[in-house]
Parts: sequence; C-alpha cells; structure tokens
Amino acid sequence: MRALAFDFGASSGRAMIGYIEGGDIKIDEIHRFSNDPVEINGTVYWDILRLIHEVRTGITEAKNQGGFDSIGVDTWGVDFALIDKDGNLIDNPVHYRDSRTEGMPKEIDDLLGEGVLYTHTGLQVNNFNTIYQLYYLAKYRPDLLDRADKILFMPDFVMYYLTGNKRAEYTIASTSGLLNQYTNEWNVELMDILGIPSRLMPDIIMPGEKYGDLREDLARELQVPQVPVIAVCTHDTASAVVAVPFATENSMFISSGTWSLMGMELKSPDMSKASEIAGFSNERGYDGTVRYLRNIMGLWIINECRRQWIREGMDISYADIASLAEEAEPFRCFIDVDNQEFSPMGDMPSRIKEFCKRTTQRVPSSVGEVARCVYESLALKYRKSLNDMRETGRVVDGLNIVGGGINAKILCKFTSSACNLTVPTGPVEGTVIGNISVQLIAGGEIQSLSEARRMIAKSFDAKVYEPTDREAWDEAYLRYLEVVGK
Repeated sequence: MRALAFDFGASSGRAMIGYIEGGDIKIDEIHRFSNDPVEINGTVYWDILRLIHEVRTGITEAKNQGGFDSIGVDTWGVDFALIDKDGNLIDNPVHYRDSRTEGMPKEIDDLLGEGVLYTHTGLQVNNFNTIYQLYYLAKYRPDLLDRADKILFMPDFVMYYLTGNKRAEYTIASTSGLLNQYTNEWNVELMDILGIPSRLMPDIIMPGEKYGDLREDLARELQVPQVPVIAVCTHDTASAVVAVPFATENSMFISSGTWSLMGMELKSPDMSKASEIAGFSNERGYDGTVRYLRNIMGLWIINECRRQWIREGMDISYADIASLAEEAEPFRCFIDVDNQEFSPMGDMPSRIKEFCKRTTQRVPSSVGEVARCVYESLALKYRKSLNDMRETGRVVDGLNIVGGGINAKILCKFTSSACNLTVPTGPVEGTVIGNISVQLIAGGEIQSLSEARRMIAKSFDAKVYEPTDREAWDEAYLRYLEVVGK
C-alpha cells in the first residue's frame, strides 16, 4: 500500500508517499512548496486557492512517481473556511495572526466570568483560538455567518475539495474551543451563549475513518483512481505525536517547527484548576488519547528575524544564523517568547532589542547575539514548561523532539542542557510519518498505534543530545525567570 500524505505547516507544505518495505516505514518526497500569507486592506489571509493548486500538483506528481492507494491531509489548527449553501467558499480564510481577535478573550471572560471558559474547553487561552475568531464574527460580522452553511477547518476544507463531503475531523475540532470535553460533541450550550450558530458545525469524523472517495470528476481530470481519502489526525500536532517514539512512559514531547507544541500524551483530559493556571490545553489525539500540551511561539521568531535580515539585504541562511549564534556570548539576554509583541509579522529583531532594553538587559546588536537570545530563551521556556508539568503532579523523566525544528541543532543542544535531560530527536518529518501511519493502520498494513511507534523507532535514526554546563544553565534559568516572571 502506498499512502499519499499532504502536510501543510504554517510556513510550508509537502506531499510525500509512504509505504512499508522490509519491515520499515519508508517515505519519498513528491512535492514541496511554501505557504505564504497575504495581507489585503489590513487583514491577513491564507492563500487557500494556491494551496489547492499545490494539492492538485502533488496528486499529479504522485501519480507520475508510482501512484498511490489513499490520501491523508493534515494542517495547522484553529483556522477555518466558511462555505455557503451551494458549497462555495465565501471568503479567503483569515490567518490566525490577524489582529481581529485582540481583546476577544477578555470580552468572553466578561460575558461568562473569568475562568469559566476553561471548564468548557480545557484549552490554553490563545486569542487566535477558533472560538475567539467565531465570537468576533458573531459580534462584528454576523453577515458572514448568516451567509454560511458550514464551517470547515482547514484540513476539512481540503478534504471537502477532494471528496465533496463536509465533515469535521476529531483532532482538529478539539483545537477549536467548541468541543465538549466530556461528550466529544459540539458544545451547543456554549455556542448559544456566545451567539455562534451551532448549525454551522459539521458532523464529527474520527481519525482512521474514511472521509470519502476522491471525487469522480477530479479523479477523471487528474487521471488517477478514486482512492479513499482517510481522516488521519488532521491537526498537524496530532499527527506528529502519533510519530513520537517515546523514550519512556513518562516522557514529554516537543513538536518543533514554526510553533513548539510541548506536552504529554494522556488517557483522559485534565480540566483541573492547576491545569488551567499552568496554561495547558487538552487536545485530542489518535485512539482516544489526549494531547496535554502548551503552545509555545517556537521558531517563528527566528523565521521572522531571517525575513527581516533578508529585507535589509543580507544573504543569510538558517545554518548561517545558527553558526553565528554559536559564536555569540552565552546568556547575554532573554525574551519571553510568548509575549504577544512577537506574534505579528514584521521587524522581529527590533522588537527583540526593544524588549531587552525595556527589561534593562544588555541589548543584542549582531545577528548572532539576537539569534542566541532567541534560541536560549526558547530552551529556557521549555524548561519552565517541563517544571510546570511536574507541578501538576506528573512525573517527567524523558523528552522527545520531533519535526522540522530538529534541524536547528543548536536549539536541540540547548534544550537538553536547559532541561537537564537526555533528548532523542526525530523523525524530522514526524507529522508526515504520523499522517502516513494512520493511513497504513486504516489500510490494515499496521495493526495499532503501538506497532506504528515501534516501526517508526526502527525505521528512522534518532540523534541524541546529552546535557552539559548544568550550573551555567541553572543560573541562567533564575535570571530568565526574573525577566519573564515566574
């Protein structure tokens, strides 16, 4: 069986073919493309039509390179498309980094009472969560919701294009803040209070089920068979966690990329007050698991720094940035990577310098100093998240990192030292491999999630990092807490 996986990240996408050969999972890259937001009249949109074009290109390339037997799609979370009663896209989906939801968490807290929302959603407060986006539309753009027949999350929209079926896959639905954590159904009561029409929500489909078959007209046009489209874990982090070959039963994970998603896999949600205070989300995973995690800004900050340096005329790669950071003086200054001032697109190095100046630290000047500040601050944020996890009463004795962020070896090295843990990393294409694994389970090629993880551990080499300079990192962590707050 050959499984075709589409993985859309916040800054790039890829299509890959996965199959089993000699007892190992193999992957072949078919097509890779950038994912670039577009700002028009002050609103930031996803270029969804271009992304659909990339799906068509990926299908054609896969056909030309041996064919495929199923398709699975995963994307980033929270964002959505509005579809009218005729099945047409009402508007380009708005990017989660758009400013329209600023202030929405406070407005909902004022309406419900502070902390009440967590008892419904079990999600970390991020102003880009779907519930805040839809509350904004219900309050300020009700005309759009009046015209809509269904809301389709981003992977669901792609699969709607492929199959014609309007559904909401379980793991992506769980990132919305609209799923009842106890019944796993839409929280109609909450939506009624917020003025969000519950009629807009599609039926929920579980990971591993068939979303539908490839549309007959599309298959005919692209000259491919009407293969099944499988509802994999369509939230990219859920797919990435499928591919984590956990070092121990009490290991945390980091899915590292534009965002860093750091947490543990649980059997049931934790909706406790301690969990709310710590800021952990309960999102759903494969086979009834819970991704108990924290969203951390991640390598977005480095990505935006590089974009600014290129705008200023530098010819600089990520490898160059990491090399310059290695040469810079350690523990010079720190930032709170989750401060909202680092969320929008734009001149990131200037914001970092301003933060350091405002917090009376040494202000970084060179590329290496700015980058080292970011890498060290990220590693120390991981340490804080690990400590916060332990304070919820959980034992943590391991940490695995998967995803494209492991290419930033400097960050992996810093993370091991900051957290004082041996850190195995890989696979780098964890999200794609998780996507493919669920397709292979659905096709009967793999029998279970545990078998998939055993095969992944055997099929892909892990680079292991060992902690160093413990005293220096301990001292740096205390200074970091003074800067960002405890």
